[in-house]
Amino acid sequence: MVFNCYNKNLILMKTLTIIPSRMAATRLPGKPLLKIKGYSIISHVLRRAIEANIGDVIVATEDQEIVDEVVKTRGKAILTSKKHKTGTDRIYEAFQKLDIKDIDLIMNLQGDEPVIDIEDIKSLNEKMISSQSKLGTLAAKLKNDEDLDNENIVKVITKKEIDENEFSEAKTFLRKSTKLNNIYHHIGIYCYSVETLEKFVKLDQSKNEIKNRLEQLRAIDNNISINVALAKSSPIGIDTREDYLALKKNMEYKIK
Repeated sequence: MVFNCYNKNLILMKTLTIIPSRMAATRLPGKPLLKIKGYSIISHVLRRAIEANIGDVIVATEDQEIVDEVVKTRGKAILTSKKHKTGTDRIYEAFQKLDIKDIDLIMNLQGDEPVIDIEDIKSLNEKMISSQSKLGTLAAKLKNDEDLDNENIVKVITKKEIDENEFSEAKTFLRKSTKLNNIYHHIGIYCYSVETLEKFVKLDQSKNEIKNRLEQLRAIDNNISINVALAKSSPIGIDTREDYLALKKNMEYKIK
């Protein structure tokens, strides 16, 4: 276990952010340590999570190389098992190992989205607290109708139209769809109450989850409500070398 405190006061907050990360990505092995603007992808995600200032932040990983990288950038990391099938299982193990008693919410940030909007992280956390939701996530408006048929863009259908104030419940998640009301581009960030996370990881995978390759369907199939907050934009994830090179070019040449 590694602790390298950058701000001792953050641990007093009731939200803990855990970022699952591993080197053995199927389509782009080693991607957490790929560099953009001189910093690794995991370092970019870590910095944004820290700047959101909603609580302590830790990276959960099975790889010592990632631990070393995080510590080098004055962050905190913890080693977990190599046997986990999902990032949710990994963050739960990390939480158990940390053994922190005063945490109410656990924010699960994706380790391959280095341009996640800090304000969106804050917004999700605030809505979880104000609504006393058990499980929340983010979604953005679809950019065009072609996205409906793109299986790589996960969609969520909500019961009500979401806006900056509405934290509507999700009806379902899917990979392909026709044009429907209240359908959005799902962003794979989750905020769990501690009790909900503990319940979720003990559930068996559901048939819908396996068929659609969408872990969040396990929650819906077991009557765990998921509330959805509107994000300002869809962050660009990195799944392939082409994704990495495109985002690298965009970040390095972006004029602020």
